[in-house]
Amino acid sequence: MPLSEHEQRMLEQMERALYAEDPKFATALEGSGLRTYTRRRVYQAVAGFLVGIALLMAGMVAQQIWISVVGFLVMLGCAVLAVTGWRKAPKPGEQPAAGAVPGAPAGRRQAKAKRSMMDRIEQRWQRRRDEQGGR
Repeated sequence: MPLSEHEQRMLEQMERALYAEDPKFATALEGSGLRTYTRRRVYQAVAGFLVGIALLMAGMVAQQIWISVVGFLVMLGCAVLAVTGWRKAPKPGEQPAAGAVPGAPAGRRQAKAKRSMMDRIEQRWQRRRDEQGGR
């Protein structure tokens, strides 16, 4: 359900007040989101992959096959996490869909549908504002 014009104005006033009161905090909140989450997830997966390589090598040196197998499984799991995290990350200029939850599965078709839904909602808001402003 879309916000009324009054609610929208109140939200904008609160945002402006937040920026005026603490701009550093406001920009920090802006930066946190799906893109930051997925980037952090990819970095963690790369670090885990390196740990997996170390386990694989340690198992080979110690001649303990089970350590090498664990290292390989860690490498495989981290590679899957890195690839899926990289694909889910929005492009630098792209806004993530509203209501996007980090880690939630979303395909390209769902992302396009959400974007088009958001575009329709924004168009309705603009029409409503134009109608209200004309009176």
